[in-house]
Amino acid sequence: MMKKVELVFVPASGFSHLVPTIEFAKRLIHQDDRFSITILIMKHLLEPNSITYLPSIAATEPCIKLIDLPQADPPSPELSKYPETYFCTSIDNYKPHVKRVVAELVDQSLSNSSSVRIAGLVLDFFTAPMVEVGDEFGIPSYLFITTSAAFLGLMLYLLARHDDRVDAELEDSGPEWAIPSLVNPVPIEVLPTPLFTKEDGYAATMKLVKRFKDVKGIIVNTFMEMESYALNSFLDGETPPVYPVGPVVSLTSGAHLSPNGVPYKHIMTWLDDQPASSVVFLSFGSMGSLSEPQVREIAFGLLNGNFRFLWSLRVPQQKEKEKRLGPNDNMEDFLPEGFLERTSGHGIICEWIPQVEVLAHKAIGGFVSHCGWNSILESLWFGIPIVTWPLFAEQQLNAFKLVKELGLAVEMKLEYRNGDHLVLQDEVEKAIRCVMEGNSDVRRRVKEMGESSRKAVIDGGSSYTSLGLLIEDMVGNV
Repeated sequence: MMKKVELVFVPASGFSHLVPTIEFAKRLIHQDDRFSITILIMKHLLEPNSITYLPSIAATEPCIKLIDLPQADPPSPELSKYPETYFCTSIDNYKPHVKRVVAELVDQSLSNSSSVRIAGLVLDFFTAPMVEVGDEFGIPSYLFITTSAAFLGLMLYLLARHDDRVDAELEDSGPEWAIPSLVNPVPIEVLPTPLFTKEDGYAATMKLVKRFKDVKGIIVNTFMEMESYALNSFLDGETPPVYPVGPVVSLTSGAHLSPNGVPYKHIMTWLDDQPASSVVFLSFGSMGSLSEPQVREIAFGLLNGNFRFLWSLRVPQQKEKEKRLGPNDNMEDFLPEGFLERTSGHGIICEWIPQVEVLAHKAIGGFVSHCGWNSILESLWFGIPIVTWPLFAEQQLNAFKLVKELGLAVEMKLEYRNGDHLVLQDEVEKAIRCVMEGNSDVRRRVKEMGESSRKAVIDGGSSYTSLGLLIEDMVGNV
């Protein structure tokens, strides 16, 4: 009889972590039908779009079971002055609930009537300390990194640096770093901001990264053709086996995620009427919003360049307490006077836009992006070149790699951080004009990398083969 195996996923609660985790789970069961998967959901920490997204998974994937964990105890109020530590502690406090569910699943798998055995836990960057739960039950753990191999390399470099030095916290200025997973020396200003707060972000990150060496394998949402240099840097004998399985992207319709009042059909119909590769798409991620002065500079840049545009505009930072925006509600308050009238028919602004469908549309010619890893992979998949506008987390590092290492993006800013300074309208216009050029080297390279990304995940491709090796390892655990 064929051996049935179960995996228990413990993802972080953020939408940008949850979606690729579930897409990876779907890919596993589609490539090998011996698998069933249980995903433990920290429902009380979820963002609103995650709550909307999850029911569709339960309805369409019978081999994936979602279990909502009870709410964990909140961290002590004193920790609120340390936001990174507070967030990591909020997740860590779910450990007793995870342990209880794993214990129940182990009991079920050991019952006489069950032919299913638990092959492993699949953890996230932020849930890496849950490796202790797996160890307690003799279950191997794997780590799923939802960002780049270069970022994984940065974390491992930080760990080695920390272990070698007593006083290892970062200074926010100084010489560039030679990180083994990146070709070029890395400027300090493109490293994630939380690493520069010794008692908070740096300490919290080190607590997570120290568990990386305790897992049986590290799964990365990337592919060899894009990050061969970084992936080869892990063949040092000290890092657990690394399995590139990407790009893991969700290509299904996001129409069901549309908030009330967002004209999904209107957006797609308008795009249908635009010439091929004529529209620039601007989006700064599910968490990204800009200051009111910055929004105005972008608007003037679009106006001066006479660009066709589709702009996913979050409420500017000063106005976050306002209600959610509808298609045009309240926008006049922070856009240049007369902007909506002057661009009527030439562009669309709304708070939410179906990103995958938009990037797939023939009318899109360029993408002004915050450089979140999911957005990068989606953009490459559809051959759309990026203008880099990173805001936070590892986005500056992603932008640096795209521009300086891979030549897959046009540089707007690499070191930009929320509210640090203003990008002026002429800079906006120049970068967008550059990315919209029809025959540029960047566009050609992006098209080639997009073809490589699609080949990587089909039978015989590099990521398909890597996933097969991972499956062999997992099944071997039982």
